[in-house]
Amino acid sequence: MLYVPDGVPPLVKSTLARLERTLPQPGEVLVRQGGRVEPDDVIARGFSLNAPYIFNVAHALGLPPAQAAKAVAAPIGQPIKAGAVVARRRGLAGRRVLSPVNGTLRAVDAATGYVFIVPEPQQITLTAGIRGIVMEIINNQRIVIETPAAQLYGVGSFGSDCNGVTRLLTLDPTEPITETMIDAQSMYAVIIGGSGISAAALRKAVEHQVRGIIIGSIAESELRAFFQWAKRVPWPIGARNWQWSGNITSPLTIVLTEGIGTAPMSGSLFELLANNDRREVFIESSTSLRQPHRRPRVIIPLSRSSTTSLEPPRPPLRIGALVRLLDHEHLGQIGHVRSLPALPQRLPSGVRTAAAEVLLSSGEAVWLPRSCVEVIA
Repeated sequence: MLYVPDGVPPLVKSTLARLERTLPQPGEVLVRQGGRVEPDDVIARGFSLNAPYIFNVAHALGLPPAQAAKAVAAPIGQPIKAGAVVARRRGLAGRRVLSPVNGTLRAVDAATGYVFIVPEPQQITLTAGIRGIVMEIINNQRIVIETPAAQLYGVGSFGSDCNGVTRLLTLDPTEPITETMIDAQSMYAVIIGGSGISAAALRKAVEHQVRGIIIGSIAESELRAFFQWAKRVPWPIGARNWQWSGNITSPLTIVLTEGIGTAPMSGSLFELLANNDRREVFIESSTSLRQPHRRPRVIIPLSRSSTTSLEPPRPPLRIGALVRLLDHEHLGQIGHVRSLPALPQRLPSGVRTAAAEVLLSSGEAVWLPRSCVEVIA
């Protein structure tokens, strides 16, 4: 899998990170602007309004729509409990329709026989997630927290936002996480690995209540086994509909720094994580390959320093720049730009395009499209 970034390097060693914590609807904000917060501090409370349940009572009862509307037993506009009778058909072949959720019966359409039930709103408690200072409170819904931090960007993730203390499980970016590495010490932690993880290890991580996993890549077959998909991963690939399946419900958060497959984690990213072992981190798990483009972000709060800046650096592609390679053959490898011709170059594939010559650590020089080169520094 290739990913062309937005100019922000995948690794930022020191910056002022801004994290926006948001309620789905305006609610009660419990902090003030300028106040300091800790990761587990409750900063806001609110409610989530769920989509209504719409189902065909006429079809379920085997009645014409007008008769089905008359068979509705629950009062419109009143609360109804999950499992309560919404409508019934009397007689020897009597049938019943039960409410799937706690909610309110809002309407019955006599023309179609459809019933609308609005679920009860769910209460949401929002925590800060990181240690920092509240910079903005917007419409009693969005709280912006700022903290000096190192940042690491992945290419894709599964699961929701989370925070925890990192635990390094491998000593090499090419080493995968195995089932035997995960034990009781991993509870509530964000574990760090190298080239991948097995489905058995993922299941064991769930058993030990691991909050998050950061790895280089994961094989598609292991994903299928963990999520129990009968077919291949359900992300359609095409010119119009290619998208990341980030809306899949996952019991823990998985961040990939390289992509799908067996690629090792980039050495620079692994070094940053290894140097911050046993540190509190926050994972902003959001992936979007369409506008607005988003990559999952790992925020590692640092002690306050005057050298940090709010805007992350956007180093230009230039001769001598340290880069990470994004093409399939060299995915995750590090090198230095050797030359940047102004005119398009013919690559080994026969395609002529804007290209860069990169000198790898092995001493080999390779030509790559500029879109397959990501500047680190």
